[in-house]
This record gives sequence, structure tokens and C-alpha cells, in this order.
Amino acid sequence: MKNKVRTAPYPLICAVLVFIIFLFVNCGPEKKEPEFLMRTALLVNEDHTWYKAFAYFAEIVEERSKGRIKVELYPSEQLAKEIEAIRLIQAEVIDMTATGSTLTNWFEVATFCELPFLMRDSTDMNRYINGPVGKLMEEEMIKKAGLRALGHFERGPRHLTSNRPIRHPDDLKGLIIRVPNVPAFVTTWSALGAKPTPMAFSEVFTSLQQGTIEAQENPFAMIHNAGFSEVQKYLNLTGHVISWVYPVVGEKQFQKLPPDLQEIFLQAGKEMQHYEHQLYLENEKNVQDELKAEGMEFIEVDKEAFIKKSEKAIYESLSPEIQKIYKELKKE
Repeated sequence: MKNKVRTAPYPLICAVLVFIIFLFVNCGPEKKEPEFLMRTALLVNEDHTWYKAFAYFAEIVEERSKGRIKVELYPSEQLAKEIEAIRLIQAEVIDMTATGSTLTNWFEVATFCELPFLMRDSTDMNRYINGPVGKLMEEEMIKKAGLRALGHFERGPRHLTSNRPIRHPDDLKGLIIRVPNVPAFVTTWSALGAKPTPMAFSEVFTSLQQGTIEAQENPFAMIHNAGFSEVQKYLNLTGHVISWVYPVVGEKQFQKLPPDLQEIFLQAGKEMQHYEHQLYLENEKNVQDELKAEGMEFIEVDKEAFIKKSEKAIYESLSPEIQKIYKELKKE
């Protein structure tokens, strides 16, 4: 009688194969955890140039540090709203963000990031950033807010959107306008006859939709990016602010990096600024046409009337020290 060859049951063979594959996968080279994890809170969504610039920064930092630094991005205020993000960076809970005039809550000279009716164009802006005011701002940022600037992003002029055309300050009477939590903005719109209401950016669309607020003001890219054309009919070309923001990292977090990684971080910051500016220039050409195609009507305004009605209130809201700098800048 012939002996039968006994074979293992099919399910057992499958189980053994799965176990072998599991061992093979898990016994391979172990992926290193980053030495430094940089969590980044952004108010914009993934389509905005700031997010794309930070994504570029994250890529080159991780590559050049050979994985020792990893930058995680959290868009659309998922991680924190702007002021909260700064406080969380100071507490070393998170590490990076983009911010500008909101820093006036820590030091007054930051008001020049977005002081209404101060700058005429991006030439003025770059002169301020690269001059004594910009230098003072970066020093104060480290000293009083615990943040280190890695460059700057131009924001473009801010304009007012609404559901009634605004051509003159008289048209603003009683209009409830959302503004960022920046004292100079509250002062300016109050002087112009409106009712400014500080509010987090992530809350603006719903508030416009529900009628809690009636208007808001932002650069073209932010207006388009947030979909405000769905809830606002008119884009009033006030151009009341030429502004910029700083991509920043917590100073405590930066100082924990060894010198070689600090150098990589700072160089990547310069390249991030250049990359974002190219995106900004390309986007600025197209976004106005897109807003018009979405149904927004562009309204020319009496800009001189806006300046005349608000200039005194803006100046008087500044401290004597900042008034002195303001006068010097206005002479240039």
C-alpha cells in the first residue's frame, strides 16, 4: 500500500504566507522619526499661495535635512485661529504660522504691516520692509512675540466687498464690516462711519451668509479663495491697505535646532519667499477676471474722500513714538 503524501490545509498555507510577508515588511529598514516636528497653522486653504509656499518649504527642508526636520501643515484654521496660533507657538504647542498686523497685539510697530492709506504700492512696501521700520519690526517680533521671521509675503491691496455699492464714505453709514482683530482697522472704519466687527477669518463666510455682518475687506486672492463672490455682489476698489505678512517660526523652537539645521531653515525661508512671490504675481493677473466671471461688480471709489475722512483718526490712534515714524514715512 502506497503512503499518501499529506499536504497542509490551504487556509494554513495562506496564513503562513501572510505571516512571512508580515515579517519581511516589518523587518525591513525602520523609517526614522524626525528629530524636529514643526506643526504649522495657516488661516488659508490649500489653494492659496501661502499654503503652496509652505508646502514647498516643507519639502525642501525635509529633503535637505535628510528627514531630521518634518513640517506638518494645517490649513483653514483647522489647528488654530491666527491669534490663538501665535499664543500656541509661544507655549511651544505648535511651531509655525503666517502673520502680520495681528502682531500689534504684542508690539505697536507691527501696525505698519497694514496701516490704512499709508502705502501707495508694492515699491513703498518693499522700501519699508527693507528699511529701518522692517528691521525694528523683526527685532520686536523676536523680543516681544517670541517669533522669528523667515521672509515676507506680499498680500496685495485690500478692498471692501458688500451687497450695496460703496463709492463714498457717506455710503458706509451703519454698514457692519468684518475686520481682523487689528486696532487700526477698527479705528479707520469707525471714522469712516461703518460698524467694524473683529472676527476670525474662518467665520466670515457663514456670517455673511446669515447676515450677521454685511461686508468684509481683503485682498483679491483672499476674496476669491474664500468664495465671497457667492455671498457678496460688489467689490469696491478702496485699496485702503497695501500689506504683507511674515511666515514665522517660534524663536524657542528655532534655537533648539542645531546650527546646520538653522542654516537649512533660514535658506529655505528665503526660497519660500521667492517661490510665493512668483505664485502671487501669476495669481494676481488672473484672480480679478475670475471674480468678475463669478458675478462680482467692481466699483470705483472716491479714494481721496476716504483718506480725508479717516487720516486724522488713524494718526491720533498711534502712540507718540509711532506717530513720529509715521510722519517720517509720509515724507518719503
